[in-house]
Amino acid sequence: MFAWEYLLQDLFQKQGFKKLRVGNNLDKADAGVTTCECLVARTGSILISSRKESGRALPIFPPVHIVIAYSHQIFYEMKEALQFVLGKYESNMPSMISIATGPSRTADIEKTLVLGAHGPKEVYVLFIDQPAS
Repeated sequence: MFAWEYLLQDLFQKQGFKKLRVGNNLDKADAGVTTCECLVARTGSILISSRKESGRALPIFPPVHIVIAYSHQIFYEMKEALQFVLGKYESNMPSMISIATGPSRTADIEKTLVLGAHGPKEVYVLFIDQPAS
């Protein structure tokens, strides 16, 4: 598992988890662990951006994406979530904001459903009930 965010590295280290990697050789990554900007309850979506230390590649390249999210990051509607991101970054917006609602799906080839065609095949959210600090 790869985690590039210092907050996550510290969290895993405190729990004695020894299998965490911080390198850039993503071809060896079984999973990428990241935080997110926020969650959208109505659609079950995860908002991630390039402003996170995990960047653009870690949430997309490994076959499994694990998101660590906190209760204060959940919004009911997409509009509220996007307003939160706009307010957080104001005039210094991320160059990429991605909205993920599970693994990508396509049935373009012979109408056969393929999961994870563009990104991870599995997506998990670990939800931590913790108030904003």
